[in-house]
Amino acid sequence: MQLKILGCSGGIAESLRTTTMLLNDEVLIDAGTGVGDLSLANMSLVRHIFLTHSHMDHIASIPLLLDSVFDLSESPVVIHGLAETIQAMKQHVFNNVIWPDFSALPSPRNPVMRYEVMAPGDIFAHEDYTIEMIPVNHIVPGVGYRVQTLEKAFAFSGDTTTNDRFWVTLNQRERLDLLIVEAAFPDQDIDICRRAGHYCPRLLAEDLAKLEHRPEIYITHPKPGAEQIIFEQCQKHINHHRINLLSADCQFTL
Repeated sequence: MQLKILGCSGGIAESLRTTTMLLNDEVLIDAGTGVGDLSLANMSLVRHIFLTHSHMDHIASIPLLLDSVFDLSESPVVIHGLAETIQAMKQHVFNNVIWPDFSALPSPRNPVMRYEVMAPGDIFAHEDYTIEMIPVNHIVPGVGYRVQTLEKAFAFSGDTTTNDRFWVTLNQRERLDLLIVEAAFPDQDIDICRRAGHYCPRLLAEDLAKLEHRPEIYITHPKPGAEQIIFEQCQKHINHHRINLLSADCQFTL
């Protein structure tokens, strides 16, 4: 499996894109502004989008992606997510006010997209990999995902703050080679993190102590302008793992 990072910032600015991960050219985990850097041909290859939650920085490109591939897709793009996330998409995005309801266009029998509700613990099975939904702790209902390939496994935390379930679930699985985990704010904003449902380096370090695996760790979702201080604080607090700062040019073979 090829994992390409198209966006990993907590906001936008020159060269910064919000959370978007592309698996084997056919699966997106979240669909932030990073989708816009794909060619039209590559957009048309996307068959599944797995959402961590309903916030704009993680769903921003879905309406325009579907509009762009409207005439190119032979089968619907499947939007996977929690029931609450899917409901938010229906009510607030694809409601024929903000954007057309592409679950019924060009016709209800032949839509350009369809929804697939998942629950924590559900596993999407492909012949070459599985994608498992794991609950996390965010200000809105949110999840992370663990992807198991034929040889390796990686996990993505989505947006979250202090919790147990994500780490317990990862510990119950046989292996974890790569972990992409958020740290959105520096330590001086720890109160904001607790209220908004995010990690700062100190909170992340406390939860990483629960992890029994020793994967390569990449920090994602830093607020623009705070990347370096967040990374330095992560290095200070986290001593038992190798810590890297994720960038939009990162690619992994799994």
